Amino acid sequence: MADIESATAQKLLKAFMQFRKTGWHAKKIGGYNPSEFKVLVTIQQGANEKNNEMKVSEISQRLQVTPPTVTQIVNILEKDGLVERTIDPDDRRAVKIKLTSAGMEATASAKNRFTKTFTGLIDYLGEEDSERLAVLLDKVHHYFNEQGR
Repeated sequence: MADIESATAQKLLKAFMQFRKTGWHAKKIGGYNPSEFKVLVTIQQGANEKNNEMKVSEISQRLQVTPPTVTQIVNILEKDGLVERTIDPDDRRAVKIKLTSAGMEATASAKNRFTKTFTGLIDYLGEEDSERLAVLLDKVHHYFNEQGR
């Protein structure tokens, strides 16, 4: 077993701490926080798969979060004019969410910025190192998931 005082363990610890301090996972994407961005993209993908609208329950299932969490985010996005709610004519208890034209533009712009960030990282690291990093991060993810069991 590796020793926590070893040089390798110290390098890993330092790297994880530096990575966490960058706050990359909490930074706004095209002006939207990560949870807003995820909801916008999920609605857009759902719209592409079917009839332009999604129920809150469908969004929450896809994102693996609770419906109240999605409702809070949708409230913000609706206030900003990015989504609109409509009553489902087949089930008046159900509310469907769809992107407005401003929401479609905002989502496309944010996705473009998000894509540029990761393609920029690939350009910076190079294809081979980027591939290696993806494999290693996947292994790290599996390791920490196993630790939690």
